[in-house]
Amino acid sequence: MPENNALMSNLKTVGKFTLIGAALAFVLAYFAGEKTDLAQFNEISKEDAKELIKEHANEGMQTVSYSASVKNAAPAVVNIYTTKTAPKISSPFRDDPVFKRFFGDEPPEGQRDKLENSLGSGVIISSQGYLLTNNHVIQGADEIQIALQDGRNTQATVVGTDPESDVAVLKIELHDLPSITLGQSDVLEVGDVVLAIGNPFGVGQTVTMGIVSATGRDRLGLTTFENFIQTDAAINPGNSGGALINAYGHLVGINTAIFTRSGGSQGIGFAIPITTAKDITEQIIEKGHVSRGWIGIEIQDVSPALAESFNLEQAKGVIVAGVLRQGPADKAGMKPGDVILSIQGTEIEDGRHAVKLISKSPPGSSIEISTLRNGKKMKVSTITEQRPIIEKKR
Repeated sequence: MPENNALMSNLKTVGKFTLIGAALAFVLAYFAGEKTDLAQFNEISKEDAKELIKEHANEGMQTVSYSASVKNAAPAVVNIYTTKTAPKISSPFRDDPVFKRFFGDEPPEGQRDKLENSLGSGVIISSQGYLLTNNHVIQGADEIQIALQDGRNTQATVVGTDPESDVAVLKIELHDLPSITLGQSDVLEVGDVVLAIGNPFGVGQTVTMGIVSATGRDRLGLTTFENFIQTDAAINPGNSGGALINAYGHLVGINTAIFTRSGGSQGIGFAIPITTAKDITEQIIEKGHVSRGWIGIEIQDVSPALAESFNLEQAKGVIVAGVLRQGPADKAGMKPGDVILSIQGTEIEDGRHAVKLISKSPPGSSIEISTLRNGKKMKVSTITEQRPIIEKKR
């Protein structure tokens, strides 16, 4: 009998630890799954995207309605309303005793802080509540209110922003959220049908149609890193941060800016490709910021006149106009007046090209730079650091 009692006691102890172990395994699996899901979006593969285009072309039929595509995508497009406090310039008489005698310590109506309201759009890219929009839509906002197509309203928190690409990631806490399917902007071609969904002028959710007018647009001066899809789908104030979808209802871009002289659409709009936005989003969710390389130099494009004075065969490359003391380039021995000819074996076209190549190298990586100094070619190797955030005024 004592042996049986001891056996039963041991079995109970084993059972307890088994139950505790199973519960712990469940908790760990749950949170591990939750963490993994942060970076998982409903995305169509590049191969499937190409196959869809091929099937549609083989049918030889024109689509007469895009209502099915809009029905799939529109519920995930939200209206964004922001509020921020704009301080008024204080009167020089504010502290004057005579002024205080008549008005007291309370500032007059015209000198009080005012609330500024603005509007934009956003796209729910995950059922966990992650939203994509433009940085300029929520920049400086004290409060961000989200209105869904189904009538629900909620406040959003900022997960992170990337001012240099004008991307912002927000999060909302609601159940049963619709999310859009991420497309493949890399397979877009000029002439493809696209639709813009957003909240122009605050009138409510609106859909406009057009085509892809161009891809890879840069040198617009809108952001530091530019690779825009250009479209003639009408994009107006309030559309910023909204969805640019293809004919299948897949998200291919985030509407960002318009070229206009009147303040309204003139058939030239620009969207951030979803492949670019997705990469930035994943970095923001994972690390809280975007990692880009930087070596601490100020550069200037090589003009034909400069090319002649430096005895260069072509007006290519960039001139180092300044070197940050104790920065990566300074430590590598680079000096003002050096002409950068290539980075990692790639010939430099201009300043934007140089910045793009350097920024692609993660902080802490080694890059080889071919330069020209006093007519002599030389190579330097430098270790990149994290690029400081440089906000562009809009």
